[in-house]
Amino acid sequence: MKYQFKTNIMCSSCVAKVTPHLDGNSNIRNWQVDTQNPEKILSVEADNLTEEEVKGLVQKAGYKAVATHQ
Repeated sequence: MKYQFKTNIMCSSCVAKVTPHLDGNSNIRNWQVDTQNPEKILSVEADNLTEEEVKGLVQKAGYKAVATHQ
């Protein structure tokens, strides 16, 4: 599944804080944050992981994630 979220991940330091949470989940194949986008879009490709579970990983890192249903 592919998911996109609006986040408050603002800079490379913020990305570094989220990295262990997302990289540490073996169900996530690929992810990236577009910090140049005003909505700071997080794109995630994952297997066997729900949208809510991805949001939970971001929240554990101390950030917000709101799904964008495209």
